[in-house]
Amino acid sequence: MAANTIEIICENTGMTKSYTKGTTLDQIAADQNIQLKEPVLGALINNKLRELCYDVYKPKTVQFVDMTHPIGYRMYARSLAFIMYKAVMDMWPEATLRIEHSVSKGWYCEIDNVGIIIKPENVEELEKKMKEIVMADIPFTRTEVRTEKAIALFQERQMSDKADLFGTRTDMYTSIYSLGDQINYFYGYLVPSTRYIHTFDLIPFNGGLLLRLPERHNPHHLPPVPRQEKLFKIFREHKKWGIIMKVPYVGNLNEAVAGHHESELIQVAEALHEKKVARIADKIFKRRHEVKIILISGPSSSGKTTFSKRLGVQLSVLGFRTRLISIDDYFVDRELTPRDEKGDYDFETIKAINVEKFNQDLKDLIDGRQIELPRFDFNEGKSKLSGKILQLGDNDLLIVEGIHGLNPELTPGIKPGQKFKVFVSALTQISIDTQNPIPSTDNRLIRRIVRDYQYRGYSALNTLRRWDSVRAGEEANIFPFQEQADIMFNSALFYELAVLKTMAEPILKEVQQNVPEYAEAVRLLKFLSFFRTIGSKEIPPTSILREFLGGSSFIY
Repeated sequence: MAANTIEIICENTGMTKSYTKGTTLDQIAADQNIQLKEPVLGALINNKLRELCYDVYKPKTVQFVDMTHPIGYRMYARSLAFIMYKAVMDMWPEATLRIEHSVSKGWYCEIDNVGIIIKPENVEELEKKMKEIVMADIPFTRTEVRTEKAIALFQERQMSDKADLFGTRTDMYTSIYSLGDQINYFYGYLVPSTRYIHTFDLIPFNGGLLLRLPERHNPHHLPPVPRQEKLFKIFREHKKWGIIMKVPYVGNLNEAVAGHHESELIQVAEALHEKKVARIADKIFKRRHEVKIILISGPSSSGKTTFSKRLGVQLSVLGFRTRLISIDDYFVDRELTPRDEKGDYDFETIKAINVEKFNQDLKDLIDGRQIELPRFDFNEGKSKLSGKILQLGDNDLLIVEGIHGLNPELTPGIKPGQKFKVFVSALTQISIDTQNPIPSTDNRLIRRIVRDYQYRGYSALNTLRRWDSVRAGEEANIFPFQEQADIMFNSALFYELAVLKTMAEPILKEVQQNVPEYAEAVRLLKFLSFFRTIGSKEIPPTSILREFLGGSSFIY
């Protein structure tokens, strides 16, 4: 091999080929005629994401990705956000675009300082402007600049949230993106140019706008907009609290930590949680003459178990005694368990639950009869009797926690009025900055990485490998029923990522570069690097966060 050539292994084609040093990924993709389902957006170089303009100088293993890959989809979404930002600034130069959170299969956005009330016709004009930017095929250009220069640039353009963010970081250099005459910062790489953004929609939504994104596995299709009024309301309420506490963005949180105000943040956040749990208990008390069962559901690592215990405490204050039934003990025998498309047992489907037996036991308990609780033997894959007798007294309430809690198919034999349904999730209320919201899935994933390592003996690699399957189960079995809840509880704490960082970082650093999950570990480590650390000493033992950190006063 010549001294000025390098060997590239392409995982997409299985080819090993020599190239001149300094060849770009774009040139390699063209030379090997990479054909994916969608246009190539970037590449994993030794399992680390790079843009197509990246020059390769050393032997590498390359995997090109399109938007059907999770990494490519995030590139697409970030690039769409920048297009929207440029369109807003082109139309209203003094405006502020805030991309707040995900809801109804899109991103909820607000535009401030426009000088007018935005009407449907303005939304149509904005979408038209975005499409013009797409058709213009403008490149997204990334530049490395000294951090102090980036701060000055952001300050000049009244982008104080970004200036605050980088003012609290210690990196010497910062990447900024330009799109025509606009600059911005995005947490992660963008696609090569605007022409790669082919499918989106913009509609008026609850006083703001909804930026609709295509489905990852069906990139030219926009999913229907589901009604999620309850979810939207809880998001808005907690965003408001972030503003009241003056920590809507990570830069603000970091400044509060630097000013030694973390104790106050913890106290207020925990007090808000306690107040919310107490209010839920009060609502149940008002329906005490009919409610017999409290059904609690939510996605992985939402803190359902601690919430259930805290709710039990508040109900005790009101004179109730709570009794717990685990849905896991009502699994059908292993040979009756449905299998998924891969041929594996599907324990996530409601068909894996003996619904008939579960409902009969609930009816008997409501009617005052004794039951013997079942116990599922996971080693043998058999349902057995546990020997534990349960009977409800006059002031007893049954708490049922599980992923199917809000699914009507779980309790068809129970009258609606006898059920009180709670949806629990960690709906992250803090954002990196005005155009970089933090996905609630990232919040929950970091919680799970810490918990799995602490209590289940799983490495970050194991947790990351399981996460796609966990998410698929949530999409199929939990989220479709969330709006059926009587009430929602947001278990996220706006200080928590600064605490979880200390434990999550060393766990994530154990993921080796020779596995595909390395790219996700790198992404999460970069994300956590935005936060200044908060210690866990002042977090109360009843906190939701203790379910993941340890040190809880509850027995799990």
